Amino acid sequence: MKRLVVWMLFAGLAFGDWPQWRGPSADGVSTDKDVPVEWASDKNIAWKVPLSGLGTSTPIIWGDRIFLTSQIGEGPFQMGAMDFSGGSVVRRMTGSGKVRFVVHAFSRVSGKALWEYVFDAEGELTSVHNKHNLASPSCVTDGNLVYAWMGTGQIVALDMDGKLVWQRNLGKEFGPFEILWGHGSSPLLYKDSLILLCDHMGKAYILSVDKRTGKQLWKVDRGRYRQTYSTPLIIPGPKGDEMVINSTERIDVLDPLTGKLLWNVGESARVSVPTPVFHDGVLYANRGYTSSPYMAVRTGAKATVQWEVENGAPYVSSLLYYDGLIYMATEMGIASCIDAATGKVLWRQRLGGVFSASPVAAAGKVYLVNEEGDTFVLQTGREPKILHRNKIGERVLASPAISGGQIFLRTDGNLICVGARGRAATVKKRRET
Repeated sequence: MKRLVVWMLFAGLAFGDWPQWRGPSADGVSTDKDVPVEWASDKNIAWKVPLSGLGTSTPIIWGDRIFLTSQIGEGPFQMGAMDFSGGSVVRRMTGSGKVRFVVHAFSRVSGKALWEYVFDAEGELTSVHNKHNLASPSCVTDGNLVYAWMGTGQIVALDMDGKLVWQRNLGKEFGPFEILWGHGSSPLLYKDSLILLCDHMGKAYILSVDKRTGKQLWKVDRGRYRQTYSTPLIIPGPKGDEMVINSTERIDVLDPLTGKLLWNVGESARVSVPTPVFHDGVLYANRGYTSSPYMAVRTGAKATVQWEVENGAPYVSSLLYYDGLIYMATEMGIASCIDAATGKVLWRQRLGGVFSASPVAAAGKVYLVNEEGDTFVLQTGREPKILHRNKIGERVLASPAISGGQIFLRTDGNLICVGARGRAATVKKRRET
């Protein structure tokens, strides 16, 4: 049911597309059948291209094009309150002085840079966490336009060749983006609208605009003093689609056509970063902050909590639901597998490193990437089985994307395509036919 809903939202979706944060179904799961298991910096790499800026946005893929965002120039930053043991050192951004934003487009066949759209940061810059910057939100595309949103509130809609179609600056229109450590929520496409969550310390709100023109459809105020970094999620409801927001106040569920609150569940959380996942009428969510609680909520006319665990989930990365199991990896380097029906821990294993990227899955395998650039490939199941540990020797905070039998990793300095070089051409041919 969920995949049918997402298919309807992305009507032009074809084999190999990864059009938004966490992929086609916004759950980190790919339907690809043949995905790489082993690679290294000098093994099974189709191509590697340098990036002109720094960021933690996930690559998105549509057809033969890859899009992602970066920041050039260094703005203010602050050391995070949770700099976990073994975590990476502060990242230094490229350039100095004026801060600019970049939307990149690359060929998925060769990695060749097709175009860059560059624009200046406007307004007073928010101090960001040392592990990200103002280019953290991932792009989203419907195959006609690409939408890129920055931590200043600036958003641009570009056509597939990089031409500006419309732009807005929500920071100027509605007030500065005042949020501890900088904005992180990615834009959400829903039917003919683009939905933007602005849960901030000042006036928090959620905004829906016409995806073709940028004109406001609706705006709902959400109070003050929110520290929400998650991306909204569309799920099916008893009377139509519903929109889930993992917020500091609670988990809110809204009508995506109006922004009206439909129902809510859960207690407050100090900082909400992860995005929930949904399967077969159940919402799975980790609430964020240190040793996060996590829960399963049966949705519908009478939403009920099926089970809840007080701690042990990641602060930053989202959960992965795959074949009846929940997978997660924390900032302390510990991976866990949970029975989705009961919340029971089936296994827990220390892998090492710090995990900020969210896990992805395909073809019976789970991929966990730590900040050192090591990818642990796990065989899915109720017993821990590590198939391979792959090292690329570059820092990774962005979540990976899977498309057409290849894996795309965004490091501090490069975009890397893992897998056979001929894969992209095969995907392109299959899409055309």
